[in-house]
Amino acid sequence: MGSLFKNKIMSSGKVLLGVLAGLAAGALLGVLFAPEKGSVTRKKISKKGEDYADSLKEKFNEFLDSISQKFEEVKKEAFDSAEESKDKSEKANKNVKTATV
Repeated sequence: MGSLFKNKIMSSGKVLLGVLAGLAAGALLGVLFAPEKGSVTRKKISKKGEDYADSLKEKFNEFLDSISQKFEEVKKEAFDSAEESKDKSEKANKNVKTATV
């Protein structure tokens, strides 16, 4: 179960980074090929960079929240499973003791 969880997280992270990189590259190329003065182009690049940095921070925080939530779910499932196994083990031990007495 842990390996599947890790693979899903890695896959989601790669997709997210790929999409963000594509968006950034497309915006940068659009600004660079626009017929404007260098100072205007530099300002646009700077503004776009700030916008993408803010967007990246927001997406990264959403991604971390998602990972944290999934981790808590897996942790709860593991704890519940351990408790269930413990209960079954205790019940089996009682049955063994009762059968030997």
